[in-house]
Amino acid sequence: MARGFSKAIICGNLTRDPEMRATPSGAQVCSFSVAVNRTYKDASGATVESVSYIDCSAWGKTGETINRYMKKGRGILLSGRLEQRSWEDKTTGGKRSRVEIVVDDFNFLGGNSSDGDSYAGGSQAKAGEGVDAEPEVVPDDIPADEEGEVKLDDIPF
Repeated sequence: MARGFSKAIICGNLTRDPEMRATPSGAQVCSFSVAVNRTYKDASGATVESVSYIDCSAWGKTGETINRYMKKGRGILLSGRLEQRSWEDKTTGGKRSRVEIVVDDFNFLGGNSSDGDSYAGGSQAKAGEGVDAEPEVVPDDIPADEEGEVKLDDIPF
């Protein structure tokens, strides 16, 4: 008998600020939703945009990091497994279910925000927390020779 496999990779923007909560056993879980945009051409050739809203949860340190640095509208690339939860709706008495992505790995997309929180790629430290940040290199700062050619040996990275 074959074993199952569940892997989802999505890239999109948070639809709301992440919500952090603790389970009765004390485990930390962060819940958020990601909007994934899709553009395609319909049968008549018109461009159509559609949006899918994907519920996500992140546990432990992963969830704490996402909760700390992410806000509504910020971009994220994440991967994880699909998981279905079922429960009894107390108001209607019916069964409810939901499929969500349980995050295994993620990358923040974009750059520094205007509200002072900084994040980039896999960096998980805020500016001013003992991390010596290197100054950003602007192309005008790279020395060129007389003809305006950039010297590859002078590029600081």
